Amino acid sequence: MRRPVLAANWKMNLGNAEEARQFVRRIRNGLNAVETVDRVVCPPFTALAAVAEVVAVTSIAVGAQNMHFEDKGAHTGEISAAMLSGLCQFVILGHSERRAAGGALETDAAVNRKVRTALLNGLTPIVCVGETLAQREEGETQVFVSGQVAAALDGLTPEQAVRCVIAYEPLWAIGTGKAATPADANRVIALSIRAAIADRFGEAVAQTVRVQYGGSVTAENIAGFMIMPEIDGALVGGASLKLDYVDLVRNAAEVAGSR
Repeated sequence: MRRPVLAANWKMNLGNAEEARQFVRRIRNGLNAVETVDRVVCPPFTALAAVAEVVAVTSIAVGAQNMHFEDKGAHTGEISAAMLSGLCQFVILGHSERRAAGGALETDAAVNRKVRTALLNGLTPIVCVGETLAQREEGETQVFVSGQVAAALDGLTPEQAVRCVIAYEPLWAIGTGKAATPADANRVIALSIRAAIADRFGEAVAQTVRVQYGGSVTAENIAGFMIMPEIDGALVGGASLKLDYVDLVRNAAEVAGSR
């Protein structure tokens, strides 16, 4: 049975170290008590050390929001996997907001290089995939998302693939308050994500990889997603910046435990 993973993506919020430290202290005990799911907090780079310090004595994990695929070099403003060593256990890669902004560091090939580098450095990649509204309306979701998954996992061994987490985040649902329906998300994950993994690595691997949903997830709608058999948690944006994020995680864990 796949263990659900709930990841809080703070994006460009709570980046001041003391501000982040105080917020995590307020939710730490509540999150730590929910032991049946993996809980990951992903602050901005400037708050990684502070958050890691606050959760050090708990079972809460820490994640970064991005990283470069090179170990070092003339890459001004970038962060390498080696720099994240000891600070976090997870890293978000290929987030839809970054892909939408474009650039050589967010192509499918670049995301694949990041995935491989993260794995080599002991980090668990949370690999984001998802279609635009135009692609959805044109019926291109399955082909597009399958292609993103295949590209991200290209060159990996089956053992490496099962260490990845995939986050299905349709671009049209991110920060809009307009979430995909649980049934729609479940269908895309089954037909596009798990099918793409099965084509490359076999059905056993496809049924082992954890796949989250992300996009306007709240404490009120998380149960509907978690009851779906293909959904193994959520990548949460705005709702993770509120104190009732603990309720969201509790609700997710409760439903996951009963399915």
